[in-house]
Amino acid sequence: MNNPKHKAAFVSIIGRPNVGKSTLINAILGEKLTIVTSKPQTTRHRILGIYNEDDLQLVFSDTPGYIVDPSYKMQEQMNQFSISTFRDADMIVLVTDPFDEYADDDPLFKQLNKKKHIPFVIALNKFDLRDDAALDELEAMWQQRFPHAQMIRMSALYKLNLDKLMSAIKEVAPLHPPYYDKEQLSDRNERFFVSELIRETILEQYRQEIPYSVQVEIYSFVDEPTITKIEAYIFVARGTQKSIIIGKGGVAIKKLGTAAREKIETFLQKKVFLHLLVKVKEGWRDDDKQLKSFGYNN
Repeated sequence: MNNPKHKAAFVSIIGRPNVGKSTLINAILGEKLTIVTSKPQTTRHRILGIYNEDDLQLVFSDTPGYIVDPSYKMQEQMNQFSISTFRDADMIVLVTDPFDEYADDDPLFKQLNKKKHIPFVIALNKFDLRDDAALDELEAMWQQRFPHAQMIRMSALYKLNLDKLMSAIKEVAPLHPPYYDKEQLSDRNERFFVSELIRETILEQYRQEIPYSVQVEIYSFVDEPTITKIEAYIFVARGTQKSIIIGKGGVAIKKLGTAAREKIETFLQKKVFLHLLVKVKEGWRDDDKQLKSFGYNN
């Protein structure tokens, strides 16, 4: 039976890389939906996180941080994921932090100015890292750029003022039936999240260019009563990168497999057998066909 008082909204979370968008989504949902590391460009795809109450459903869109000067076609497509989130937004939350810098002609501002009719919040994340005077100056700058925006100082990591942000979103959510099943947490399946947990472990374990040259794909996912057997391919852009991923005598990939398996077991809540294979796909980040096969298309 339909609930005439039910509210539902699509909420787009946007901003630069590494400002805390994924941390914010995870804090709102109370679940680790998106991977989080200290490295920029951790998020590569648009991921929907679904928050439910009895009379409310909020569909949060976590997108890659907008890259001003993309170096690869992959990064260009990541920017398209960021821009696409404006299409169906009922509300926009721009996440920034005290160290974020924007030029006045930033492409993101052009998109925001096209959507002045949509409720808009600027979440000044990591506000605990600066004093009040510096924060006041930042807020004044943002209000000058976007007079119609509501400013909220918050910390996604420590969940400070998260209630204020949620209240602002709930207030403007329109009356609408739920868009998704009320038990659903995301639009992505288990295989996607398993591949992301492996990639998160790569981001944590390897340095420099390696994490950004890697794509993880699940080749086999067999869910048995007492164990889930997973075979995953780690694609790299050059042969030398394959050697680094494997390490001398296979030490590095063994360490990677152990750490990733533990994360996946926590996620799936059951025992996991994980087998990792490393394959070379030369220049995949600039190959349209490969990018499409890896899901980098709208």
